[in-house]
Amino acid sequence: MTVAQETEVTLAVGQQKDLPAAVPAAGRARDREMHAIVEIGVSSRGGAGLATGHAPGSGPALAEVLIVDTSRSMLHPPAKLHAAKDATVAAVRMLPEGTAFAVLSGRFDATLVHPGPGRPVPAVAGSAEREAAERAVRILDADGGTAIGTWLDLARRLLREQSAPVKHVLLLTDGRNEHDHRAAMSLDTALDACEGRFVCDAWGIGDDWDAELLLRITRRLHGRAGAVREESELTAAYEELIGGLLGTAVPELRIRLTPMPGTVVRRVTQVVPSEQELPAVTAGAGGRGAEYVTRAWGDEVRHFQVVLAADPTGREIGEDLQLAAVDVVVPDLGRPVRLPAPQPILVRWTDNPLDASRQHPGVRRHELYQRASAAVAEAYRAWLRGPDGRAAADRALGRSLALAAELGDAQLLGALRRIEDGPDTARVRAGLKDVDWQHLILSSAMTTPPAPAAAPVPPGSGTGPPGAAAPAPAGAGALVECPDCQWLGPADAVYCGGDCGRLLRGPSA
Repeated sequence: MTVAQETEVTLAVGQQKDLPAAVPAAGRARDREMHAIVEIGVSSRGGAGLATGHAPGSGPALAEVLIVDTSRSMLHPPAKLHAAKDATVAAVRMLPEGTAFAVLSGRFDATLVHPGPGRPVPAVAGSAEREAAERAVRILDADGGTAIGTWLDLARRLLREQSAPVKHVLLLTDGRNEHDHRAAMSLDTALDACEGRFVCDAWGIGDDWDAELLLRITRRLHGRAGAVREESELTAAYEELIGGLLGTAVPELRIRLTPMPGTVVRRVTQVVPSEQELPAVTAGAGGRGAEYVTRAWGDEVRHFQVVLAADPTGREIGEDLQLAAVDVVVPDLGRPVRLPAPQPILVRWTDNPLDASRQHPGVRRHELYQRASAAVAEAYRAWLRGPDGRAAADRALGRSLALAAELGDAQLLGALRRIEDGPDTARVRAGLKDVDWQHLILSSAMTTPPAPAAAPVPPGSGTGPPGAAAPAPAGAGALVECPDCQWLGPADAVYCGGDCGRLLRGPSA
């Protein structure tokens, strides 16, 4: 195997090391928590993804279950069911030879569409099996209700005996889990049983799906939630998703944290490209730390927030001390993987309040995303109250816009502009449908890393003195302060991005 086919994993730790040595005031124990951002990158260095470059004779690299919502609502309008069939067939056609796969139909319960009832194991992709699956999908009809827990449980049972390193479920629904109470297995029970067994991406179609439901599923099952605005977009979305899946470079990656004596690990949370709490599992081979499992890595970079607690008693002030070591563990892939050296998370105890108050930009960015998502949820709840909630919805939308601008997140800003009545009005547009808010909720759950710092302008470029940085746009970096809560934000903010939501300036003409 050539060097170009080697998978490389990178690891970097960003943090502000200073914490107060003084005993915190009552209720302020979090002042002694160290928040660090762990950045992990995976690159296949030009090699094929695991699912397409698996060694012959080593068994299938991918096991795939496609779940199609066939509840009665999929016929209103019929374009939803037609789109679901087209997209499912397109996904089946993309599966590599030898891939274990199954197609399920979801209603009050789950039915094995292909390889068919009475076949408790998935089919194996080949031309005949793909054609048979397509025929079975094309004759699907819709009836009954929605009980997603039973769908996921059948997928779990089908994948249980599969040895493929990449196990994946793609779930499509147009509705809400309205019949969970009468299902053979509730969604909560199914998620408990399925967690760690496979990765699940969940997609919405139509105008009555529930963003929080999709996020609830994907956050537990390490997948991503998405939706299409038009039924005709689903096939392209599925092809892109399956293409990315086939490019999986690392099916599982574990973050290993080894705390020093006196250090306690509070939590580990993925913060980019979305927020996801990671439960701890015991480190293998007698390790004294804990491991946090992440799944389905393509060529990408993710950020994780690590929160540690420590006690400065008996420690030197002003010296760098190690709180924990961060390491990356990847199971054997049958191909070379270059792993990074472990990195330390440090602390420097200080009696200078100014030093202790500094916050790492990545931690600050995550907090801004949390506030933006909460503001979107608040605006939606207020909008549901009708005219009585209009003013509150406007204020929450204004905060969301200000926070998205501070984050510099063009995708989130664009999603918010679809809700806004007009540029810089910070008012909720009339005539919105509930599905418009569902798309916004999904958008507010996605996060991005900060943009790289601008590179210095090359000497002799004619834009300034040799070696000078590029000139900032007019107004760049200018801030406005809210007179009520002292929130600082971009100078063009219409509403305060803090808790008060005050109007800072009149809407533009």
